[in-house]
Amino acid sequence: MRKINIKVGAPYVFLKFIRLAAFSSLMILVGCDQSNAGESSAGNIRGYNHVANQNVNWFTVNGYRATLTGNTCCVMIPDKWRPGLMAHIEWEIDPNPDARLPPLGTTAYNKAYAEHKEKYRQYSADVPIPEYDESGGINVHFLPCRQVKVYAGIASYGADTYPIKEPTDMPEPATC
Repeated sequence: MRKINIKVGAPYVFLKFIRLAAFSSLMILVGCDQSNAGESSAGNIRGYNHVANQNVNWFTVNGYRATLTGNTCCVMIPDKWRPGLMAHIEWEIDPNPDARLPPLGTTAYNKAYAEHKEKYRQYSADVPIPEYDESGGINVHFLPCRQVKVYAGIASYGADTYPIKEPTDMPEPATC
């Protein structure tokens, strides 16, 4: 068997470096392609409960989970509104948030809480997203009779330009 000696000299290493640099640069440029930029952006999720004597324990917007405790990051929302834009909302309510339970950590508490939790109810709805000029995240409003409204513009809740005007603490009717 004949041994072949290949010397790796400076020109070979330099050529290999140039090829690697060119390939890396190309990959970086492809990764920075801006042709689809601006189609969607991440925005906060905010929730508002308009129903008296009922808590919304949690909710999701297109699978992104949130609570009513303030802004939750994040949901993807198109930067520009288009016809047929929908949000899939799922939520859980506690129909008796003022229930008195035994002291926390006791056997009586565990039993009472399990019975209380059995009364939680879960719902879902596909809700149209009204037209907006600029996306500001998603605001979800929970209304009586399992009705939900959403807003995705930049106006703040309570502002004159904010489109959802229902009052808070609305009673849940006996029948919907």
